[in-house]
Amino acid sequence: MKESHKNTPEIPESVPTTMTLAEFLENDVPGYEYVEGKLVRKSPPEMYVPIPTTMTLAEFLENDVPGYEYAKGELIPMSPATRRHGKISAKVAWHLYAHIYENGLGEVYTAETIFQVGERVMKPDVAFVSTDRLDVDEDKTFPIPPDLAIEVVSPTDVHYRIVRKAFDYLAAGTRLVWVLDPVAKTVTVYRSKSDIELLTHEATLTGEDVVPGFICPVGQLFE
Repeated sequence: MKESHKNTPEIPESVPTTMTLAEFLENDVPGYEYVEGKLVRKSPPEMYVPIPTTMTLAEFLENDVPGYEYAKGELIPMSPATRRHGKISAKVAWHLYAHIYENGLGEVYTAETIFQVGERVMKPDVAFVSTDRLDVDEDKTFPIPPDLAIEVVSPTDVHYRIVRKAFDYLAAGTRLVWVLDPVAKTVTVYRSKSDIELLTHEATLTGEDVVPGFICPVGQLFE
């Protein structure tokens, strides 16, 4: 998260400057970045502060609070989905759905489906659960984490929180996590804390041994 500086001069968010790039590199202006001849104010992303609650994990699972996830006695506000976020989530779900149902591999779930992930309650943007793990009550929330969890980065997401979620999924038993970045058009694949791979727009995403046979060019997910 970018922090504001107390001594930052009062300059508008983006103003032309006679300073060259080389001059800015030698004489940095605290609290600003340099973009194509302009000083651009650094601003912290909108923060979604956790809300303490007396609700237990079991109570949250029984009585969902729309728009929130649960983590260790706190309600975690979910970032609101933009049009682009929704489109990408739908696109990756569609690609997975076609392959998974054609091959009878399991079920695909979209946002607001609740999964118990260790001591957290998560609502991944897209999730996959294999057939052999579907012997649970369909009218209740999942008491298990998904085999594959997919998160699409929102403009208000903070990087370390996304990484924390990915690690929490893995620690609870999720076998694979994909984090899609709409701006960079990349997919970060988390297999473990020490096995993380960044796939660029030109790469190919596979389901590995979690979704056998699934193959999709990364670029197609962002078209």
